[in-house]
Amino acid sequence: MAGAVVAIGNFDGLHRGHAGVIVRALGLAKRLGRPCALLTFEPHPADFFAGKSVIFRLTPREAKEAILDRMGLDGMIVLTFDAALARLSAEDFVVKVLVERLAIGGIVAGYDFHFGAKRAGTPDVLKQAGERHGFAVEIVDKITYDASGSLDAVSSTAIREALQAGDVRRARELLGRPFLIEGEVVGGAQRGRELGFPTANIVPDSSCRLKHGIYAVTINVEGVTYGGVASFGRRPTFDDGPALLEVYLFDFSGDLYGKMAEVAFVDFLRGEEKFDSAEALVAKMKEDAARAREMLASRKPAQ
Repeated sequence: MAGAVVAIGNFDGLHRGHAGVIVRALGLAKRLGRPCALLTFEPHPADFFAGKSVIFRLTPREAKEAILDRMGLDGMIVLTFDAALARLSAEDFVVKVLVERLAIGGIVAGYDFHFGAKRAGTPDVLKQAGERHGFAVEIVDKITYDASGSLDAVSSTAIREALQAGDVRRARELLGRPFLIEGEVVGGAQRGRELGFPTANIVPDSSCRLKHGIYAVTINVEGVTYGGVASFGRRPTFDDGPALLEVYLFDFSGDLYGKMAEVAFVDFLRGEEKFDSAEALVAKMKEDAARAREMLASRKPAQ
């Protein structure tokens, strides 16, 4: 990736506003004949400074990689955000990281991007550094519209608020795609199988604050997409344990253990409930599955 053009930032969510910056980076890379990558940070700087997880991560690292691949980037460069990096002055960040370590050919950043200790590095500072060190710099002004309409309401904060309320339709409008949870299918307590609803279980990122409840979803495994109904939550009827994503795939039989799966949230059915008996739960699960099938069947092809 030496000589790459990089889009720099946290880009949590990779939402419609972020897409505009990445498209500019792809354009610059094409003009310069260079590869294009995202330059980002782990952990999220807000988590580092707080000393604990405080940010509901919309796109943990694995999910970010998958989305960027579909957007046509050549790679993702992840800098460890630690005390040493946080102490670097803006000039040292440019020299030691961008020039000496990464040998970037160009950099694209949003109008509000700041870097270096005490956020002293501004877009103007970055432009001046590019002139001194010989790399191209493009600063993207605030983007107010895209092909889907106004971007005024688009922000990572607004998306988090929608997801915490279970409004995955609103989140999809802001993201420009469905909200995704990606992970390895793991073994569970086998309760779903015992109840007649075998599920693919995925442990979500620990920061996930999606509203606990039942959702209509699609799930992609090894390039094949299935419709399904998912429970995200703590299973109050049984154990009230750690949050788990359990997906019942429609029209599927087979073993998914150990495989990577990507779950896309299409619609919200209901909140998580505690039932008095397994029989009452099964009856509700049958209703949920039927409603989820109807919701998925009514989607427009583009969705």
